[in-house]
Amino acid sequence: MDTTPTRVALITGGSGGIGRVTSERLARDGIAVAVHYAGNKARADKVVEAVTSAGGRAMAVGSDVADEHAMAEAFDAAEREFGGIDVLVHTAGQMILGPLADFDLDDLDRMHRTNIRGTFVVNQLAARRMRDGGAIINFSTSVKKLALPTYAPYAATKGAVDAISLVLAKELRGRDITVNAVAPGPTATPLFLDGKDQETIDRMASMNPLERLGTPEDIAEVVSLLAGPGRWVNGQTLYANGGMV
Repeated sequence: MDTTPTRVALITGGSGGIGRVTSERLARDGIAVAVHYAGNKARADKVVEAVTSAGGRAMAVGSDVADEHAMAEAFDAAEREFGGIDVLVHTAGQMILGPLADFDLDDLDRMHRTNIRGTFVVNQLAARRMRDGGAIINFSTSVKKLALPTYAPYAATKGAVDAISLVLAKELRGRDITVNAVAPGPTATPLFLDGKDQETIDRMASMNPLERLGTPEDIAEVVSLLAGPGRWVNGQTLYANGGMV
């Protein structure tokens, strides 16, 4: 009889796009998943249903990632259901584009709250409550290197994600917890495709030598490595973009 405890992952933004596919991939890896959502419980419930119908273990948890009290309750719920947390995958984020000179500062503040404060809050909770031997996987972006026009506000928030990740990796010395950031390139998700015409999509797809957009499955593969066997990768930003930069 296998008495090895089940590893448990909390996946913020786990109900859509990369988060949904990542939730399903980690469940196939044998990890119990807490599928986090910000406002759309029905969509999270569909992910839970897909996981459980395939024989996995899953639950839905809702909260605002930037609210430390609400996120603490999400951690509480996952711990009550599964006994603890071993993996944090922080995919939740917001992307608002526009030229820096004209960018609405209220939009900047909203994106800052989700992408920077939200990352800080969920990482702080994970650092305090995650079981030793775990993995924290944050989401950055390849656009920091591409320096595309209109992406400055978004890229700036993701630069902060890199900084949080790499410093936290060193602060968790002695606990066998890895901390990394994954920086996808253009990936075929609603977040990326929304508002772009076909010419723009085709041009961005051709920017890497594999000549296609990434898929959520491509990114989930990298997360699976970092959540499981990739224990010697720590304190890094991994660019998952088909060789674009």
